[in-house]
Amino acid sequence: MMRAQMTSASSCWPVRNSSIPGLVAHNLSPPQVPGVQSDNGVFGSRTGLLVECLEVSGGSKLSGHVGISGAKNSALAVLAGALCSEEELNLKMIPDLHDIQRMVQVLQSVGVKVKRSASGLTVDASEIVSVEPCPEVVRKLRASFFVIGALVGRKGEAVVPLPGGCDIGARPIDLHVRGLRALGAQVEIRQDKVYARASHGKRLVGGKFHLDYPSVGATETLMMAASLADGETVLSNVAQEPEVVDLAQFLISCGAKICGVGSSTLVIKGVKKLHSTDFTIIPDRIEAGTFLIAAAITRSSISMSPIIPQHMTAVTNKLQEMGCKLRQTSQDSLLISPSQLLSSTSITTLPYPGFPTDLQPQFMTLMTSCIGRSVVKETVFESRMRHVEELQKLGAKVVVNKNVAVIRGIDCGSSLRGVPVTATDLRAGAALVLAGLAADGTTHIEGINHIDRGYESFDQKLRLLGASVERLASLPVELVTL
Repeated sequence: MMRAQMTSASSCWPVRNSSIPGLVAHNLSPPQVPGVQSDNGVFGSRTGLLVECLEVSGGSKLSGHVGISGAKNSALAVLAGALCSEEELNLKMIPDLHDIQRMVQVLQSVGVKVKRSASGLTVDASEIVSVEPCPEVVRKLRASFFVIGALVGRKGEAVVPLPGGCDIGARPIDLHVRGLRALGAQVEIRQDKVYARASHGKRLVGGKFHLDYPSVGATETLMMAASLADGETVLSNVAQEPEVVDLAQFLISCGAKICGVGSSTLVIKGVKKLHSTDFTIIPDRIEAGTFLIAAAITRSSISMSPIIPQHMTAVTNKLQEMGCKLRQTSQDSLLISPSQLLSSTSITTLPYPGFPTDLQPQFMTLMTSCIGRSVVKETVFESRMRHVEELQKLGAKVVVNKNVAVIRGIDCGSSLRGVPVTATDLRAGAALVLAGLAADGTTHIEGINHIDRGYESFDQKLRLLGASVERLASLPVELVTL
């Protein structure tokens, strides 16, 4: 029986060098885990610390074409799923992000070989030397918890720390635990770790499990576990997000037998092992949506590719309702041309195919530039309104009551002006950059490590479109004492 080997910071990295040429876009500093930047959330420039920030000067029109990167949330799931395969994998369209670096470190800490190729990553999980990934990294990246399904499915046991990630509300793991138990695993939680072991020898067994909520993470975890279980598994009320579908397609390309992909019910017939594959990650619908909103808030016309239009219907429908013209110029390209006056609207975040919660902060920012009052109802994460306080510093008129926000447009008091603000999480950071593009004057945004977690070369792509966005080593001296 394989025993967990990684139990302390000093023992996290003897397996292999975590440096992957070309994988990380920015210089990251010790004494953190190699390649990992601090996740303190709100940075302390007011206390004299030198931290990177973005300087955004408003008023510039955008134009041109932007390339959309591979989907972060799909790539993270597929990298976790790589543990299911005993042969080498070639993965393309893997974005160059801090979160991807961390997931690579998680894989390396259990013995996986990862190297950068010209088109993506080559992953070899043929020799897994531990069933306990490095706790320090797992606690900084929620998606790394999903390796529990792959490890238990392939090795019959796993020890995984409770997950971390953006502070946007409770994201319980009870569905993961109950689902694994339905597949014959014994699961205990003690000392902030989840211990899971197959009850029937070294392999899980097929079973039936209904998810009380269509959780993306639980669906992905159980899909990986069931792919290597003995017998048939039926998962009902599963998540239908494109990233879940992408993971399923990846596993199928490795030899998994999964039926019902894209529906609310998955039927999975376990196989003894998965083989090698070449697989390309889908384009990032959240990044594409963010650039659509960037064009809308600056009243600019831009194009983008590659995209999958049907993945973005909830967002594009709302933009059209507000007064934006969208035209599909090719199978995977989209052109947006907004009207100068955009109308107010209402959104309610929901699981796919509903409006994505990961675009709620950005869309709220756009609403401040519209005519009339808009309403946002957040139903996915209870703490995903933390960006409101920062938007208010910029001059946005937003009133929040629990999970509902009312946004007053430009005719009702909102008038954005540049001031220092702080990104509290990944999507909040993107929203503040968009606000800076539309604000009068210059906006300085701290906490940009959050943005680097989920947007590949975000500032560079905006500059190529004509935006005035600069990455500074620290907040300008005249603002430090404010």
